[in-house]
Amino acid sequence: MRILVIAAAVLALAGSVAQAQMGAGSKRHGNDAKADNKPKVDEKAYKAALERIPEPKEKYDPWGGARPSEPAKKSK
Repeated sequence: MRILVIAAAVLALAGSVAQAQMGAGSKRHGNDAKADNKPKVDEKAYKAALERIPEPKEKYDPWGGARPSEPAKKSK
């Protein structure tokens, strides 16, 4: 009997955690109307913003800090 009570308590706690992660179902229906009010993306403004980004003078090396900048030369 004791095991049955413990198992029921564990299942109740697991169910409440899962419900907290998923959120209440009734609250989610009200957000559908607000999703339509997103601002529209203006293609001309987007392209103009991309053109204003300056070109880098030197090529970016993401691994520059992990290896030496110049390969080690072999000495004879």
